Amino acid sequence: MCGIVGVASGLPVSDRAWLPKGRDAMAHRGPDDVGEWWSPDGCVGLAHRRLAIVDLSAAGHQPMQDLSGSVTITFNGEIYNFQDLRDELAARGHRFRSTSDTEVILAAYREWGTDCLARLNGAFAFAIHDAPGRRVLLARDRAGEKPLFYTLAGGALRFASELKALLADPALPRRIDPTGLDCYLAVGYVPGARCMLEGFRKLPPAHALSYDLSDGSVRIWRYWDIPSLDPDAPEAAEPEPALVDRFESLLADAVRRQMVADVPVGVLLSGGVDSSLVTAMAVRTASTVRTFTVRFPGHRLYDETEHARLIARHFGTEHLELDAAEASVDILPRLARQFDEPMVDSSMIPTYLVSRLIREHCTVALGGDGGDELFGGYPLYSRLLWTARLANRIPRVLRRPVARSATAFLPVGFKGRVWLQVFATDFRRSIPVVAGHFDRPTRRRLLAARGLWPLRSEGIRAETMPRVPDLLQRATRMDFETYLPEDILVKVDRASMLNSLEVRAPLLDHRIVEFAFGRVPSRLKTTPDARKILLRRLAARLFPPTFDQRRKQGFSIPLSSWLRNGPWREMFGDVLLSSSNGLFDREVVQGLIEGISRGHANGERLFGLVMFDLWRREYGVSI
Repeated sequence: MCGIVGVASGLPVSDRAWLPKGRDAMAHRGPDDVGEWWSPDGCVGLAHRRLAIVDLSAAGHQPMQDLSGSVTITFNGEIYNFQDLRDELAARGHRFRSTSDTEVILAAYREWGTDCLARLNGAFAFAIHDAPGRRVLLARDRAGEKPLFYTLAGGALRFASELKALLADPALPRRIDPTGLDCYLAVGYVPGARCMLEGFRKLPPAHALSYDLSDGSVRIWRYWDIPSLDPDAPEAAEPEPALVDRFESLLADAVRRQMVADVPVGVLLSGGVDSSLVTAMAVRTASTVRTFTVRFPGHRLYDETEHARLIARHFGTEHLELDAAEASVDILPRLARQFDEPMVDSSMIPTYLVSRLIREHCTVALGGDGGDELFGGYPLYSRLLWTARLANRIPRVLRRPVARSATAFLPVGFKGRVWLQVFATDFRRSIPVVAGHFDRPTRRRLLAARGLWPLRSEGIRAETMPRVPDLLQRATRMDFETYLPEDILVKVDRASMLNSLEVRAPLLDHRIVEFAFGRVPSRLKTTPDARKILLRRLAARLFPPTFDQRRKQGFSIPLSSWLRNGPWREMFGDVLLSSSNGLFDREVVQGLIEGISRGHANGERLFGLVMFDLWRREYGVSI
């Protein structure tokens, strides 16, 4: 992957110095080459940091222009069907001077305009300057694998792969967006187009933005959407074996396409169903497949070595087992700076450590991200279905007092509190926040020092709730559109790119996404007793009989045990209870810390508060 940054204005840009500074603030995204380009009229500037993956020659340098010199691009990502598109475009008369996928995007845009977005199969974020059309086009891939921030101020558009590139300009204000912070405390990330900083935005997945250089107008539109499952359509009754066959075919083709690179490629093999299926497809494509498993010495609960070793032996991969270093609390300020916006997910730590080790052996790695959201792999889905079945037998008017009592009398982090709160949910129209962090009353107490801080997270979530009758479809669609792009994919992108490692996700091939949501019924995803059913059917065909299909090992660290005493607890206390911290209520924070010793599940909550404060200090953000 790479890093992109740029500016577009109706008038010539006078201050150009920040552009290369922003570019080089993302040196980790592209250590192999740098580039900067300005339009002849000085109104558009594009810059690039390159991680060379396809066409390692100078012909792949960016920003890149087409042969006519009228269209210029800066591009982050990979287009996995670029060879097919290149052949089609060559047949239409287009000529190429490189073997890169970047040049194929230029030709596709010349041929089809913005309709080219529907033809791209890949993970991408790019900006195209169309000189004849007097516009700049921004676009982001369907699932949101590659990031893109932007700001509109003073009649100019600025954009970048990472927020830190924009903040390389010290003149830009850095003030907390109240709604962004409220959402962060509630669900652990800032959803959708919002940003933690006022005046900044994110281009959502599957969206494009057109900036008109003539009048400064902006148009944003969605170019793709996930399909709905029609229970009355003929394909809804498609036999299970046929669906398994179709999924196998789609995954095999996705992996085949994503194995293409001019640098070493490996597979991140955890030993779970998703990464094991990716491994099974990879050995069909390449004569030699390198698989990697990382273990954390001293933490047997998180050791997946034996499971991965079984799959590696079965498929005959060249398997390497790596030992990660002990996670030190000193890593947190570096991660706080890297993640641009704070995020409540401590698994960013092992993700970073794993990426650092893998990068010593390859530049590209395939992973299993997306399988849980597409095919119902999270344990909470089964529990949600079980809870809904029970709750629907009891009138909601009787369930509400149970939820209110749990909120009022049980401390935050108390085991079972969240599921008692969930009991009041109208499961016919909504889905509860099961994996949230701070409920509304706790957020009000946590932010009491700020007076009437707006608490809008619940309303925003209700506005974005998928309007589908099936509870599981509603939950998985919601996670695909929010949790996946704002947590999982952000974590993987920032942690891997900090190590200049490109991680690909074959399960997020848009054809598999469309298949999962448009063809696979809920009964083949999750029930109260089973999860990821369709994938396990395929696994039963391909894996050895001793493979444990029911195992679900999360990628996590023993944060709560670290916070009982020692350097982690000391550091968290220093950050959150220091006199310089004027945002979070000290009494509430102290209660969360003390609750750890009583067995309360407050580790992630405290992690989120610490990462927010560290991030605010790193970037000098005001409240």
